[in-house]
Amino acid sequence: MLCRVGKMRRCAASLSQSINQIAASRQKHTLPDLIYDYGALEPHISAEIMQLHHSKHHATYVNNLNVTEEKYQEALAKGDVTAQVALQSALKFNGGGHINHTIFWTNLSPNGGGEPQGELMEAIKRDFGSFQKMKDKMAAVTVAVQGSGWGWLGYDKESGRLHIAACANQDPLQGTTGLIPLLGIDVWEHAYYLQYKNVRPDYVKAIWNVINWENVQDRLHIAKK
Repeated sequence: MLCRVGKMRRCAASLSQSINQIAASRQKHTLPDLIYDYGALEPHISAEIMQLHHSKHHATYVNNLNVTEEKYQEALAKGDVTAQVALQSALKFNGGGHINHTIFWTNLSPNGGGEPQGELMEAIKRDFGSFQKMKDKMAAVTVAVQGSGWGWLGYDKESGRLHIAACANQDPLQGTTGLIPLLGIDVWEHAYYLQYKNVRPDYVKAIWNVINWENVQDRLHIAKK
């Protein structure tokens, strides 16, 4: 009996060690590099805003997400459901922050602005009537976000149509609405306050000048697969 108990303890210890090794070997999230300089989007978005937004705010979401996932893995290993539930909000907030900003940086380009072409423009005209109507609707929805959040152009895979939606805080579009994100506009104050103060509409109006429509088009193409 003692031999059997000792064997069970060794197995439990080995299992715990294996779980810890798996958690330790999990690839951590990292801050994505920008493919343009912090000052490349001026005068529409200042270099100071871009540097703080990317290297400080986004980096904080990444770091907190990694810490939260480590705690979640520990809770899973222990079978601690209460701790798992308690960590959900931190996972949603920091995970959403990482997802949203990773999309956001690629949605912007110093060579952006103008109008989309091809398949994307056809879809916009079909679902909104015109490019200008889509811009007006997205701007209105984005400016109207209460507190902090995002305005989104998303793709509904089931209907095959484009939709505009707003998400509070860092709630990820697909995880909360089912829409696949194509274009996001960040209206947390850290995205614009240093330059536009509390005049959010001016920031939203200016950001159209640096929208990377090729990236939005690529996202639509992938979403349709």
